[in-house]
Amino acid sequence: MMFELKTLSLDAVPRALDKAERYRLLNEPTEAESICRDALHVDGSNQQALTTLLLALTDQFTEAPRAFAEASRLAAQLRDEYERAYYTGITWERRAKAHLKHDGPGLGPQVYDWLREAMTWFERAETIRPSGNDDAVLRWNACARLLMDDRRLVPASDERGEPLLLE
Repeated sequence: MMFELKTLSLDAVPRALDKAERYRLLNEPTEAESICRDALHVDGSNQQALTTLLLALTDQFTEAPRAFAEASRLAAQLRDEYERAYYTGITWERRAKAHLKHDGPGLGPQVYDWLREAMTWFERAETIRPSGNDDAVLRWNACARLLMDDRRLVPASDERGEPLLLE
């Protein structure tokens, strides 16, 4: 069954985005996602709607790994260079943490790589951060602590083995 979605009025967008944030905090990311999609339908470049939708998608990574591609696409749409770098880092970090919950074979090196990717983005954000904003430093430190504390998180081993010594 198909329904024609109703259109949110432009002046209702700020209030709707406040509700989306509340739904995220209540651990209802699909509700937040729906609201953000409605807001973006009428205000396609709304930066708050883009970041809230991105975060709502990252909240769903454990259940919906497919959301990573869309969250990455949304991060790339952010106008502010700092925000783009910071939220790209958030996307990689949350992807890594979601996969870490599955604890399968070979998971450690993959999660390690994703956390290191997140840290690279946080380092970029740190170099261009607004004065007084150390959010990227806090996220980088959180990733570093996770890598130091979890023995499963190691770089992939070099498959080539020992180098051949030729005479």
